[in-house]
Amino acid sequence: MTTKWNAKNSDPVARGLMIGFPPPSELRVGSEGEISGSSFPQTRWAFSHQRELKATVNVRRGSAAASALPRALRDDIDGVAFTTMEGEQTTWAQSLEAMFTDGIVILHRGAIVYETYRGALAPELPHIAFSMTKSFVGLLAATLAHEGKIDPAAPVAHYIPELEGSAFADASVRQVMDMTVGVKYSENYTDAEAEVRTYGIAAGYGKPPQGYDGPRSIVDFLCTLKKQGEHGQAFAYKTCNTEVLAWIVQRVTGTPMAQLISERIWQKIGAEEDGNIIVDPAGMAACGGGMSIALRDLSRFGEMMRKGGRFNGQQIVPEAVVADIAKGAEPAYFAKAGYQTMPGWSYRAQWWVSHNDLGAYTARGIHGQVCWIAPKAELVVARFASHPVAANGNSVLDKVSLPAYAAVAAHLMRG
Repeated sequence: MTTKWNAKNSDPVARGLMIGFPPPSELRVGSEGEISGSSFPQTRWAFSHQRELKATVNVRRGSAAASALPRALRDDIDGVAFTTMEGEQTTWAQSLEAMFTDGIVILHRGAIVYETYRGALAPELPHIAFSMTKSFVGLLAATLAHEGKIDPAAPVAHYIPELEGSAFADASVRQVMDMTVGVKYSENYTDAEAEVRTYGIAAGYGKPPQGYDGPRSIVDFLCTLKKQGEHGQAFAYKTCNTEVLAWIVQRVTGTPMAQLISERIWQKIGAEEDGNIIVDPAGMAACGGGMSIALRDLSRFGEMMRKGGRFNGQQIVPEAVVADIAKGAEPAYFAKAGYQTMPGWSYRAQWWVSHNDLGAYTARGIHGQVCWIAPKAELVVARFASHPVAANGNSVLDKVSLPAYAAVAAHLMRG
């Protein structure tokens, strides 16, 4: 009989995963095998313990004290009621269970008004952010462009001549940033033949299967990708764009991504905890989705963005860079991707932009990772989750979560 999993019976602590010295063999989570950390429900433990499972590089928080996060906890948020996109009545508390939430922090006007941790997650533990990593890369690239160190109009091959002959050679940096590159690459996680599977092996997310003779590093993989369609015609969410962008950022600065994030963001926001990023067999960071960070630090990052790049007593990111991201790109390009749960949205510098009444934009990752920023509601929602569905659009996650965030925003704006 197949188990019907829910938030309670998949709880890794209740199941006893990785408890004991050593844990019983049937309760160990590894990088492969029957109890793989890549398979649900073991992901509910693994997503908070990537360093035990994969090769990683540290994102140092520095030696300074953590920045203050005022607390003004409220007891009226769990009961906030709303209607999902499928017409079901539910509450904020129920939605957390439905989304297999591992932890969530709500900041309103800079103060923590709601905070909870479930399953294996704890305040000090870094949880994998998946594709929220992309938004850090996009922010750094946009900042370097603002500083004149990257020309968004320049072709990719100007910075990365190794990509001559690939799909990216004649694409502009801007097209890579906004994912409007015409490249043959499928992000369909359920398709065994999709390019994202080969990318995962090359990036160090999993070991290659027996007989594998494909690329074994991110840069080798990128060089194999061929053009499909014309650049600049439509948005298409493809992680390979982020890896190209990260390659440019690291080549231009001469600095590894983990060090860049540490020096330009993590130390400046006054992070509480170090982060880490999965590295490929060549030692390069997996920038399309490999970073793990602590939840409160994600909320600090979101608050920095909400405040126009200013946080912890300093201007960390130029205000103009944040404003350009929040303004978004052309929704007509985004519409071609067919995301029915996000009508009228756009994608700018590796961020998802809603163009709604709250001015909301967000960093997003599969399985329910999110940093949702609503400047007009003075609100940041930072969430880690381990939902069984690996999707970034048109999924049950959006159908519940987007109405949930809007309902909480409306509730808090009423006072």
